[in-house]
Amino acid sequence: MEVRLDGRTAIITGSSKGLGLAMAKEFAASGANVAILARSPDSLAEAQGIASKGASGKVATFQCDVSKADDISKTFEAVIKTFGQVDILINNAGMSRAMPSDQITDDIWQEDLDLKLFAAIRLARLCWPGMKARKWGRIINVLNTGAKAPRANGAPTAVSRAAGMALMKVMSAEGAPHGILVNGMLVGLIVSDQIARRYKTEGSNEPFEAYVAKAGAGVPVGRMGKAEEFAAMACFLCSDHAGFTTGTAINMDGGASPVV
Repeated sequence: MEVRLDGRTAIITGSSKGLGLAMAKEFAASGANVAILARSPDSLAEAQGIASKGASGKVATFQCDVSKADDISKTFEAVIKTFGQVDILINNAGMSRAMPSDQITDDIWQEDLDLKLFAAIRLARLCWPGMKARKWGRIINVLNTGAKAPRANGAPTAVSRAAGMALMKVMSAEGAPHGILVNGMLVGLIVSDQIARRYKTEGSNEPFEAYVAKAGAGVPVGRMGKAEEFAAMACFLCSDHAGFTTGTAINMDGGASPVV
């Protein structure tokens, strides 16, 4: 089965590295025009080059801090000016943040919610009218398995991601009559930029490949996931092949989550 997104335009937040970049590359190769959004200008040029290799769709980059409402509004206008419309929204921006609840200040809570929840709310609100008018749209909220099975010391991320899952479910019911499908993808242990940063932070003396293998040994499938596998699922969910799938939070975790 060949998955194609020809003629579609996708916004992917946090897509200059890791899972976001893997999705940008997969979507562009499948024919979609892709707007790569990221905060750091240093990584955008390299990301465009990577995503453009083998692409049959166009790739453009936009510097945007999605935790800021003004940045979102200005960037959305720039994307519309560049591509004319937005058919697909992938709310991927985020970072792992976990600590004891009594150590989380109001500022930390607000920063986390602005980046992971309000960014999705604001972007979806901007994309919604066009999707509704065209009777076709796809939105994916990239979450993590803590959204379903939060652990001790897992906030604020687990709380922000759980809210993102609830948002997905609400919007899926509202969008379905208009051809707008909204789903969630819950990240487990997948080799990504976050894993690479964790490896550096921990200062491990073992090779990165050995570090990844050890971390993946506890996953039921016996390994960590690949960014390309995650991207392939996202591409499928945004295609017409998944036209009957909405309101679903899919665990991309190799069977690790205790919650279905």
